[in-house]
Amino acid sequence: MARNKNPEETVQLILDVAYRLFIEKGYEYTSIQEIIDDLGGLSKGAIYHHFKSKEDILEAVTERMTSESNQMLAHIRDRLDLSGKEKLKAIFKASISRPIQDEIFTVAPNFKNNPKLLFSLLHDTVDEVAPSYIRPIIEQGILDGSIQTDYPGELAELVILAANVWMNPMIFDNSEEECRRKFMVFRQMMEGFGLDIVDQEILDRLQELTSIYQRTKGKKKIT
Repeated sequence: MARNKNPEETVQLILDVAYRLFIEKGYEYTSIQEIIDDLGGLSKGAIYHHFKSKEDILEAVTERMTSESNQMLAHIRDRLDLSGKEKLKAIFKASISRPIQDEIFTVAPNFKNNPKLLFSLLHDTVDEVAPSYIRPIIEQGILDGSIQTDYPGELAELVILAANVWMNPMIFDNSEEECRRKFMVFRQMMEGFGLDIVDQEILDRLQELTSIYQRTKGKKKIT
């Protein structure tokens, strides 16, 4: 039986396999045994040595998915050369340009089969990203005059939920045209707050990701 002597490598292998299965099949439809079967000979004991349950694995997978993104958000939040509004635009561009976005949209996960994963991501969005990264940027924008609002916390939640959830075709299974219309409404909404942060380059990239998702979803239906 194959054995990985490095505990950290074992954990990363488990998370790699679990992430792929959760995305492809859905958390609810992935069993511990299926994860074990793809571990290259590692035993069930190897999993339970590091994780108490499948839900613990999910939490670790979600944390790994969001940690890289949160590091990027922190870097932009702490920059001294940008206004609040410029930081929001930088966050949008950096977020959708990350290579992992192509990977996720290519796999085309079905979030209807991933309610726990979806809840974990929503929890991170509302309880971590909005207050820790977006709100401080909006508050800076209020101070430097680039953002006008009396409700920085609420605006932070609105912006990040609209961007990460409402416009996400993997959650609502929107067509390319439906996504385009949502993108346009989001841009108009942001401009209503004086935030002209969604330019044509961002819209084109969002359309590209939606197209990747729709193509992959179509192939899955055929097979």
